[in-house]
Amino acid sequence: MNYFLYIIFAIAPSAIWLLFYLKKDSHPESRHMILKIFFLGMLVAGLAAMFELGIFELIILLFPGFLHTNSVLIMVFRFFVLVALIEEFAKYIIVKRFVLADANLDEPLDIMLYMIISALGFAALENILVLFPFNGNSIQDNLILAFSRFLGATFLHTLASGTIGYFLAMSFSHHIQRKSVFILGFAIAVILHGLYNLSIISFEGKFQSLTPVAILLGLLIFTTWGFQKLKKLKGLSKVSV
Repeated sequence: MNYFLYIIFAIAPSAIWLLFYLKKDSHPESRHMILKIFFLGMLVAGLAAMFELGIFELIILLFPGFLHTNSVLIMVFRFFVLVALIEEFAKYIIVKRFVLADANLDEPLDIMLYMIISALGFAALENILVLFPFNGNSIQDNLILAFSRFLGATFLHTLASGTIGYFLAMSFSHHIQRKSVFILGFAIAVILHGLYNLSIISFEGKFQSLTPVAILLGLLIFTTWGFQKLKKLKGLSKVSV
């Protein structure tokens, strides 16, 4: 399989979701800013992957029996902290550093949208890293894997970050409790992200399929509602979060 086609398969899930979400914005953002946040999302995905791998290898070195331990605390650390927390923070930090500080940011909906764009960039590189070991597979196998990530991991990234984006946008309307509002949204995204990964890898039977579907459906309903609510809000009083 040639590398060009492989890259197309890897980026297609993010590109399709990006076009879908951009159509929801009645006041489109500049292409330069969209591409900037998308590629920064890809960059931070690589850094997050190296950070996660580094911590994982360090833990294995210090605690050789780590992988063979079924402790609940170990499971929580692996899926909720080592993966979900680090990844959601990585996507958020791009928006905090490059979007919230932008003088052109003036609508609450933009915050949610840019969180999703950051997540799509993150997912694009993640898809490349996931598909790369399977580069020797047939075109059909790679296409199936890319489609499964379109409906699964990539969608999860957009919905989890969209949830953070909604609470982050709403935090600017709650100046006294703005940090609490943001932390609530961030915690919800991390918990559901971690639970999604945990269910796919550790659950068995019907719970292995029903749990991730329920999480995606719940997040989809919430982010759709959040988009509609933020569309009705005009103006943005920016406060550092």
